[in-house]
Amino acid sequence: MNGVCFWQKFIPTFEPDTLFMENRHYSPLYRIMHWLIAICFLLLLFTIFLRLTWLNKFHVADIIQQYLSETDQTLTREQQILLAKKIRKPMWQWHIYLGYALTGLYAIRLALPLFGHMKFSNPFQKGISLKAKFQFWTYLVFYACTAISLVTGLIIELGPKNLKEPMEEIHILSIYYLLAYIVLHFGGVLLAEFTERKGILSEIVSGKKKP
Repeated sequence: MNGVCFWQKFIPTFEPDTLFMENRHYSPLYRIMHWLIAICFLLLLFTIFLRLTWLNKFHVADIIQQYLSETDQTLTREQQILLAKKIRKPMWQWHIYLGYALTGLYAIRLALPLFGHMKFSNPFQKGISLKAKFQFWTYLVFYACTAISLVTGLIIELGPKNLKEPMEEIHILSIYYLLAYIVLHFGGVLLAEFTERKGILSEIVSGKKKP
């Protein structure tokens, strides 16, 4: 009994007909957590984009090489890449700071169900539609992948050096699930906005349904 009661703090039960009621209310706490987590993810994605494009170490090294050739100066390729890494380091520090912030928000998100807020939906609930099950599993898989990203990121920064390389190989894969989730999430919200959940966008922003 105690185990059941404990898990009920995390996972609510629903009546099938009320799962997606139009009067579902997004509390201020829900909206604040939603947008803080979303902003962290989008900024993290932006730092990854910069690292892979304009501030890619090889791209920056090529710019350095072009400048040196125009001024009759020389550096080895290794020195150029090292300098390129130093140039992009201040930007990448923001990726690390955002990772710490997201870790804190993630811990708060996991703790909130203990206090009756933002409970996780149960994909094993009887009587729910395939659509609802897909949504619930998508969220759970996303949170599991986020946990892996955060743990590997913390090990890279704070863990033993011999684990850095294997953790980086796992951590790099984060971009794939993140992009997939963003596409699914935005697609699902837009679909709901123009079908059975009109006004959901204004609800998640202001808490009030658009008239």
